[in-house]
Order: sequence, then C-alpha cells, then structure tokens
Amino acid sequence: MRRTKIVATLGPASGSPEVIGSLLDAGTDVVRLGLAHGTPDEHLAAIDLVRELAAERGRLVGVLADLPGPKVRTGAFPEGGAFLAEGAEITLVAGEGASDERQIVVDEERLADTVVAGSTIVLGDGIVTLEVVAVDGATVRARVETGGRLQGRPGAHLPSDRWLPPVPTDHDLDLIDRVGRHADWVAVSFVRTPDELGKVRDALGPDGPCLMAKIETRAAVDHLDELLAAADGVMVARGDLGIDFPIEDVPHLQKHIIRASAALGLPVVTATQMLESMVTSPSPTRAEATDVANAVVDGTDALMLSAETAIGHDPALTVETMARIAARTEELDAISAGGDGRGLVAQRSPSTRAVTVAMAHAALRAADELDPAAIVCCTRTGSTARAMSALRPPGRLVGASPSPATARQLTLSWGVEPIEVDEYRTTDEMVRCVVDAAVHAGVVRPGDTIAVLAGAPDSPSRTTDVLRVVDVE
Repeated sequence: MRRTKIVATLGPASGSPEVIGSLLDAGTDVVRLGLAHGTPDEHLAAIDLVRELAAERGRLVGVLADLPGPKVRTGAFPEGGAFLAEGAEITLVAGEGASDERQIVVDEERLADTVVAGSTIVLGDGIVTLEVVAVDGATVRARVETGGRLQGRPGAHLPSDRWLPPVPTDHDLDLIDRVGRHADWVAVSFVRTPDELGKVRDALGPDGPCLMAKIETRAAVDHLDELLAAADGVMVARGDLGIDFPIEDVPHLQKHIIRASAALGLPVVTATQMLESMVTSPSPTRAEATDVANAVVDGTDALMLSAETAIGHDPALTVETMARIAARTEELDAISAGGDGRGLVAQRSPSTRAVTVAMAHAALRAADELDPAAIVCCTRTGSTARAMSALRPPGRLVGASPSPATARQLTLSWGVEPIEVDEYRTTDEMVRCVVDAAVHAGVVRPGDTIAVLAGAPDSPSRTTDVLRVVDVE
C-alpha cells in the first residue's frame, strides 16, 4: 500500500474525461489546476469532472488550485525563436512589443528600478542567464552568461530581493473568487510573508480551502518559520528555488523545508521536474527515479507532476511509474515506510494543538503494542488525521470526517485514507459511525481490532481527547 501521495497537473494532454479517468486509475490522489493557464469556466468544469469521475470509482480525490502570482514575461520572439549567444551584449526595456536577439521587451514597468549592475536575470526557466552590465535610464544593458534559444513569451525571473510585486495580485484575487473557493487546496505563488498568506485566507473566507505556501524564493526561505505558522501546507517549488539559489543548494533546501514542515505536522509537496524526461519518453532516467525515491525518504507527503502530465505523451504511464517508485521505496526503506515518529513535537503550553499531538503519540504507542488493523482518526477539520500522519504510523491510517471538504483535503496527507461518515452527536455514535464506514469502505473487516482517535463531539473545546480500542463486529 503506497503511503506517499501523487499530485498530477491537468493540461492539454490530460483534460479529457478519458485521460483524467486513467490518471485516477493510475494512482493520482490530488489533481492540480495551474490557474495561469485556461479560463475560470474551464477550471470549474474540470473540478466538477474530477469529482464526478472519482465518485464513479468510489474514491475521494483532492483538487489543488495553483494561483499564478506575479509573473514577468518577455515580448514575443519571432517564429522559430531567437538564439542568444554566450558573451553577446543585449538591451532590455520595459513595455510591450516584440523581442529578438538584440533587444528584449519585458512587461514590468519597474524593470530599470529593479536591477543594478551585477544583477542576474534568468529567462525561460533557466534556459538563458543574463548579467546586468549597466542601467542607462530606462534601458538595461546585459551580457549573456548562459546562451540558448528562446521561443514564444518566456518568463523573466528578476532578483527577488529587489523585485517586490504585490502578492496576491488583483488577478489572483479574481481567480480566488471565481475558482479558488471551489477547490480543496489553494497554492500561493511567490509568497514571501505571512501577511500575504493572510490576504489570501481572508479572500477565501473562514470556511475556505486549505492554504499552501509555495516556497520558491530567497525571501520565502528567510521567512520559512513564519510562513509555516500561517499555512496549512507547503510546496517545495524547486524550479524557482534553483534560480534564486545556487543549484547546489537546492537538495539541502528541499530536506530543510521538509524537516521544518514535519516538525509542525504540515503536509509538504515536493515539485518540479521529478520525471521530466517522461514528457517525451516512455521511461524516466535513473537519476529521476532516484530523485523521486530520495524525496520519499526525505519524508515528503506528496510528489508532484507538472509538465509530465499536463503536456506529456502518456500522463497515466507517468503516474503509474511514479507510484511504483514510491511504493518500492516505502517497502525497502524503514523510515519512509512508517513507524519512526518523525517530527511533531507538542508545545509545552496546554494548547489544543499540544493536546492533539500528545494524543497522537499515545495512539502511536498503542498501535506499537496492539498492532491494530488500522488507526481511525475522526476529524472535522483534518487536524487529528494530519497529526497522526506526521508520526508515520506503520499500519493503515484512516481519516474519517463528516465534512466532504475535509475528507478531500486529507488526500494530500501521507498515508491517510480519507472516508466520509455520517454526522454524529455523541462519542458512542461517533465510534459506531466510523466503524460502519470503515467496514463499508473495505478498510477493516469484522474481527479486526482498530484504534479510534478523536475529539469528543460533545466537548466544547473540540480537542482530540478520545482514544478507544474497538473490536469490529
């Protein structure tokens, strides 16, 4: 049984009902919608379709809506692209219009104020690197440090310590209103401070989706602790991290972010180029397979596919391949397979979170001694199941919730098998509901022993304060 979750991005290659169905059958747990592409109506239709196809399969599948954030792009290059030769000097200007190998137009009006001599500008996700030589009024002169061919309207990555665009953008807020509220998770691009996350959470409303902070800039790394305290989950966005930091720092940053998230029990997604060669190839490179396995060993909750499933030649095969690698890694690696009790330290103050963490540790100890068929977490918000997930229990872990939204949000957490249950009013009624639902879902069978972890429904604090061992009849 694979515990590490898989996030697959929809795109031109995977928008049809047939392909989405094949992605779900291959093992996709969460579908990602890149809101930088497509229209709000198309995204809403995709959300409905994913949930319909999941329901047909008797499954819960989450939806992650990824906000575009501020994005600088160049003016269009001529058909066939333009090659920028290493050592060549070019100019960059702000505005609109076409670009070529001599002058690049950038749609950021503050371009000349954002860079200084010695600044680095990266084009096309790392294809071309420029070093600024001088800023003459509104014109930026630069030297090509790494050459390459640019086509279409590639992105331009400006120095994040000087380029400070508003987050969320007005476009983000419009997408939140039209699409984001209908998703289960919303990822915030280019976020740097908890205040920016707060603006998105305010826009989503008190009962909105879970909030994911994308860690992709130097500023986000510098404010990591504050962002983790304000977010419901995080994404290790290695593509932009590899632009803002030396490439040799990215592996360490990945491990650091995963460990920091683990200490708080936050689900973390590892993203970017995990099986990139499968965009065109039927099999990954050995290095890519090792990269996926290493992320599993690091303790990531989920692995994300982007271009591989959005524009790849066989999206379902890519998911199947990732699922096999993750499952085999969990089988052979004791840490990723569970039982190590990673991270998640209870705070000393008698907070709700501290009590939940302490009860999760108690459930883990009970599981070690009793070897139950499953630990079933009854949860309205998902916090109990996420706390249990963070401890990596060795057996099956069920997240049972009367909230369909909460159940779908738990599709992102390591090892959690989410199920919906009926509403309950008392502890006895709660236990009966979750046991019946677990049996109906085929998670447990009569004769099994399970551990039920929950907050008493009639408790005013709604704190996780019940641990009951139940023999399934």
